[in-house]
This record gives sequence, C-alpha cells and structure tokens, in this order.
Amino acid sequence: MKRMSVAILAMLGVLLSFGTPVYAKETKIESGIYVDDINLSGMTTEEARQKIISYVESFGDAQITLHAVDDGAITVTASELGLKWGNEEILEEAAGFGRDGDILQCYKELKDLEYQNKVYNVSFDFDKGKIRSLIEENSEQYNQEAVNASLTKTESGFQITEGQPGIVVDTAASVDAVYDYLLSEWNGAACDINLVVAVDEPAGTAEELAKVKDVLGTFTTSYSSSGGSRSANVANGCSLINGTTLYPGEEFSCYEAVSPFSEANGYYMAASYLSGQVVDSLGGGICQVSTTLYNAVLLSELEVTERYNHSMIVTYVDPSADAAIAESSGKDFKFKNNTESPIYIEGITTPDKHITFTIYGAETRDPGREVSYESVVLERIAPDTEVIYTDASRPVGYCSVQSAHIGYKAQLWKIVRENGVEVSREQINSSSYMKAPRSATVGIATEDEGAYNAIMAAVATNSVDQVKAVAGAYKAAAEAAAAQAAAAQAAAEGQAQPPADAGAPPAPEAQPPQPQEGAPAQ
Repeated sequence: MKRMSVAILAMLGVLLSFGTPVYAKETKIESGIYVDDINLSGMTTEEARQKIISYVESFGDAQITLHAVDDGAITVTASELGLKWGNEEILEEAAGFGRDGDILQCYKELKDLEYQNKVYNVSFDFDKGKIRSLIEENSEQYNQEAVNASLTKTESGFQITEGQPGIVVDTAASVDAVYDYLLSEWNGAACDINLVVAVDEPAGTAEELAKVKDVLGTFTTSYSSSGGSRSANVANGCSLINGTTLYPGEEFSCYEAVSPFSEANGYYMAASYLSGQVVDSLGGGICQVSTTLYNAVLLSELEVTERYNHSMIVTYVDPSADAAIAESSGKDFKFKNNTESPIYIEGITTPDKHITFTIYGAETRDPGREVSYESVVLERIAPDTEVIYTDASRPVGYCSVQSAHIGYKAQLWKIVRENGVEVSREQINSSSYMKAPRSATVGIATEDEGAYNAIMAAVATNSVDQVKAVAGAYKAAAEAAAAQAAAAQAAAEGQAQPPADAGAPPAPEAQPPQPQEGAPAQ
C-alpha cells in the first residue's frame, strides 16, 4: 500500500514537471492547433477568431447558381446569401485543448500534440431569410402558369382548346433545399443547386367542356342614345369579357376583367356618375356592361357574391336591376359558377348599339322551370329646386347643364314558376339611389362689367333656362366676333399674298363636343 502511494506521488511529480499547473488558463493557443489549414499556434482567442472569420469571408465571392427551369437560373455569391461561420464553438475547444479537463486528459492531449497536429474543421452557415427573399424576388420570372382548357364560340358551335401545364417554383421547399445543400455539401467552390418546382396542372378537359352547349341565361340592353366615346367604351368592355370560360367553383370579377380604365386598354372619356354629379372619366359607360352581365347571371341562377347599385338611377334597366363597378369606390360585380360544369360567357355588341351577354353551360334545371325578376319601387324622392354654380375659371358664355335625377328606393324580386304556376318569390337585393337637382355650371370670367352683371343677374333668378339663355347669347356674340376677326385677317392675308390653292374650299374647323343635358352616364 505504501509502495502504491509512492508511485502515484512520483507520477504527479512527473506531470507537474511540464510547467505551469494544468488547471491554470493560458492566454495563447497551444502549438499544433489548426482550424482547416489555419495554424492557430501561439494566437490569443481573439486573434484566432478574427483569423477564422477572415478565412470564412474569403469564400464569399464563390458563385452559387440556382436553377429553376432549363433555360433560367439565378446566380449570386455566397456573401449575398449571408455566408457566415457556422460552428464558432470549435474556437473555445481549440483554446482549451490541453488545458481543460482532468490532469490525465490534459497530459494525454499535450503529449499527442508532440506527434500529431489537432485539426478542427470549419462549418459554414447561411442566412435563411436572405435565401427566401432571393427566391421570392426572382422565381416569378420562371413561373409558367398553366393555361386552362378553354372554349371559343364559332358559327358552327364551340371549339375546344386543350390546356397546357405550367410550372411553379415551390418557395418553401426550395429554401430548405438550398439551405440544406449549402450546410451539408458545399465545399466553398462555385456550385449549382436545383430549386424545387411543382407542376401546375391546367383546369378542364375536352370531356368537361363538351358539356357546354345550353343557354343558361341571356340579357340585352340598348345604348342607342350614347355618343361615340361612351359607345366605344361599352363595346370595349364587352369584348374584354367575351370568351371567358369559368370552371365550377371559380369566381368572376367584372372589374378585374375590364380594368384598367386607360387609353392603352381601349377606353375614352365619357360621362359617368361621381358623388351625385355627371362627370367625364375614362371608361364612362362601363357599368352598362356589368349591369347587362348581372342580369344574364341572374337568369342563369349563378351565385352573385358582390353587387352594388349606382349612386343615381340609370335608364337602361329597371331600378335595382343594375350592377355598378368603380375604381375610386372599390365597387365590383362578382359571381361564382355554382354549377357542376364549366360555363362560357359570350358578349356581343351590334351596329344599332345593343349589348347582349349570353351564358352557356350544361342545363340541369327542369324544362318547366321559369325564372323572372321584378323591380319593386318602394319610394320616389323628388329632387330639390334647380341649382346654379358659378365658375370663375370659365369665360362668360360657358354653360354646362345636368338634368335632374329622381331618388329611388327599390327592391329586386326573383319569381320562379313551374309549368306556369308561381312556386316562390324571393327578394334578391335592395337599392337606394340619390336624388339630384337640375343644375347648371356657368362661366363668369370676363373684363366686361356689363357682361358680368348680366350673367350674375341671370344666376340670381336661380333658373337654369334663364342662365342658359343669357350665357348662350354671349357665346353667340363671342363666336360672331371671332368669325368677323378671322374673316378680316383672312382678307388681309389674301391681299398680302396669293392663297396656296385658290380653288380649294376651306376645311371645316373641328368643334369640341358640347355638353348635352340628360346625356346617359354609367
């Protein structure tokens, strides 16, 4: 027993002979400690940290190419994906090698360093948020939406166009795939990684579309009193909807189909309603398109999911049978295909200014079922007395008149008859329309005190007709004076030099359209 104690003491003496006690913390890393190819011997912990960080950053320019489709790729650097040092804990292990642990372990580690270096391996990490942002910002250009099978109505019937599948980048799966590859397989060199794409299957088959052959509902309105611009807007909006194929469960937005209201999209300035006034706007008259379609939808008994009435009454359908759309107020007309088969929307306009929407599908209703709609006016609200507005930016002679609008409260009722017998009567909607007085906006800008006093005297009568008469007289006088001045100038120019073509009659001067009282709006 005594001999064993002496042996242990002797061994401890040998261990202590190596220098500083093993439990004392050193400020320098032992010789023979490496991280990858970086020799950390004799460095402080902070010096080693900066060395390793610089080493990791040296891989930042490596190009990483993300492939979405055969001919499309996103190329970035490792730095742009948030390259960073992923296993910083190895520095603490390296700094404590040969020091941390029991005395026998430290002795063994130090002895091992005499024969073989201790090498730690760096692991890389990346910013998953940056990977996601990169994919989200770029994948849209590679997404190829499926093209659904569709119908085209011809004189001989319906022509079926088969659908085409598309591909869509799966963002969540792609982020995981890129991140996992970079952490487990990337060696710091340029690399290629495939994004995860999913096949976007088209809706519809030839078999399904072949069922579309029955008229579910059709409705026509007239815009024969409309001017050229409004008529063009109605025809344009109708053409943008014509040919739509809607599958079971799909929702149709009239606003999305016909917008944006711009010249580039085929629209002109025409009368429309705004805050109880008739004003010119791009696309004026488009609500006759949505209203005509609304009534065809009702007769087809499709599910209406969103509908608004106009602010003031319109004349091309009965009260409460309208459907307004407006960009400024967010009004839209939406409906859903609640049948079990696709439907096809045909929209046509005619030279005599009629617009018709017909909805085709697979008729499943009983042949004896008849659906009609009845407008019930609950209240008529007479407009106030006439109103005159003065406009100092317009010259004396200008006068724009808007007709009065009666206010209404109305309801629309759906009536179902089977074999000629009424079986149900259901309220579909209720609508309130603003009243608006007959009004005139008259110009008062002039340097002629007499003209100013005359027009203001007419305004004081609060009579639209009186204001029109006085403004009209000044306008006629101004036009006559302008004509005389033009004739005098032409005569003077004729004496100074011969005309370019004495035998050609003068071209008529183009006149801007004048506001018309009672002009149809949306």
